[in-house]
Amino acid sequence: MTEPPMAERAGWDWLEAPSPADPNPAAAAERDPAPSFARCFAGGDGARVLAVLRAMTLDRALGPDAPEAALRHLEGQRQLVATILALVARGRAG
Repeated sequence: MTEPPMAERAGWDWLEAPSPADPNPAAAAERDPAPSFARCFAGGDGARVLAVLRAMTLDRALGPDAPEAALRHLEGQRQLVATILALVARGRAG
């Protein structure tokens, strides 16, 4: 049985690395976005972009008077940057 298209897969499952028991390793490699992220952020420009994203999100703190909406917005940005960093790291390791 084939997997449903990415748009029909639940939650964040599509970010997971393919299972080692996948009968078609070439197709599994094509589905894994990590190598693409590693290539995209390779080199000096990629490192600079990742540093800027990290400084704008992960290294940023809001004051105690920050509204809840601002906190939620920043947490969403942090999650996205953390996901990008994890995919880059996994792509470089694999």
